[in-house]
Amino acid sequence: MLNRLWPSLFLLAFFSCLYQAMMGHPEVLAATIEASFKTAKSAVEIAIGLVGLLCFWLGLFQIAEKSGLTDKLAWALSPLFRRLMPEVPAGHPAIGSVTLNMAANMLGLDNAATPMGLKAMKDLQSLNPNPDTATNAQILFLVINTSSVTLIPVSIFMYRAQFHAPNPASVFLPILLATCASTFSGIMMVAWIQKLKLWDRVILAYAAGFAILMASLISLIVGLPAEALGERSALIGNLALFGIIALFLLAGWRKNVALYDEFITGAKQGFDLAVGLIPFLVAMLVAVSMLRASGVLTVFLDIIAKGIALLGLNTDFVPALTTALIKPFSGSGARAMMIETMQTYGVDSFPALVAATIQGSSETTFYVLAVYFGSVGIRRERHALACGLFADFVGVVAAVLASYWFFHV
Repeated sequence: MLNRLWPSLFLLAFFSCLYQAMMGHPEVLAATIEASFKTAKSAVEIAIGLVGLLCFWLGLFQIAEKSGLTDKLAWALSPLFRRLMPEVPAGHPAIGSVTLNMAANMLGLDNAATPMGLKAMKDLQSLNPNPDTATNAQILFLVINTSSVTLIPVSIFMYRAQFHAPNPASVFLPILLATCASTFSGIMMVAWIQKLKLWDRVILAYAAGFAILMASLISLIVGLPAEALGERSALIGNLALFGIIALFLLAGWRKNVALYDEFITGAKQGFDLAVGLIPFLVAMLVAVSMLRASGVLTVFLDIIAKGIALLGLNTDFVPALTTALIKPFSGSGARAMMIETMQTYGVDSFPALVAATIQGSSETTFYVLAVYFGSVGIRRERHALACGLFADFVGVVAAVLASYWFFHV
């Protein structure tokens, strides 16, 4: 998909500049080329600036993995997945690998979550009577992955910190609300199609526990004025981050993990990851900056804004929709859109806050589907794509609504 989308962005910018030059505005060409040079340099600076933060958090995640936190969370989630995947026999390795993947995702262990996810899909494939067609369990597993279940969106905090946001974690609660809405809607859609028995006592117990947690968090912000919601979200987010750091270190200490050595092992991955981001950031940020400098992006957003205005709705969130539109197709592309919105409007502007919340609300549906199903040779995805895109849509709507609640004065 990106092989078609990416060059299309440059061609749109080119034809827009050509048209404007013919209409007596040749300066647009120079402005667009200048934007490409500036943005290419900026993309490298952004990636290099992330090295320290990536090293720190990947080092902590290494400790969490070695301390067995992932295994404990997987053990806690295992009874739930046994009910949601009734065709998987009790004691089958697939239940263990699925819950390990979910646990790693929840803790933000992206480097461990993907290999575990591929193993989970392979284990589920061993039960598949039709190897080229996705089973119900595989579809549910994929939709949960695409709807994003990360409880601590560290990567988004890091990008906001890179752009000097006063409170990088102020988007914590909006993202949590949006990603929960995305995941819940995806599960409910799959359950409706697959006719899962959601009234099981174990499922209801998990749902009740989660509802109590969310109600507790919401009770901390109910009644606060709009200008105080972001501050309270930042407070809760910062406490959560500090608590996660303490939890990882205490768990590692309790298991006699060589904390410093493991931290260094994980931190070494941070530099490679930051450098690896450079080509993706350059590719997408330059394309988007040229699209904006040529006027195409402005015209596109104006058309959407006018349509939304006709419905009598506020249009302040429209600039963030570029992130939402690219998100299902490309994680790196959506990240670039979010960064470009931060650069254009300011990191704590309303569009940038909405874009950050959208970025944390779901995963890259087409990419996850291609990688996970492609790894086991599945060609017929059945209702997986439709359910994944539905969860994406709900996540975007929830992200916009949560942003208005927290940040729009």
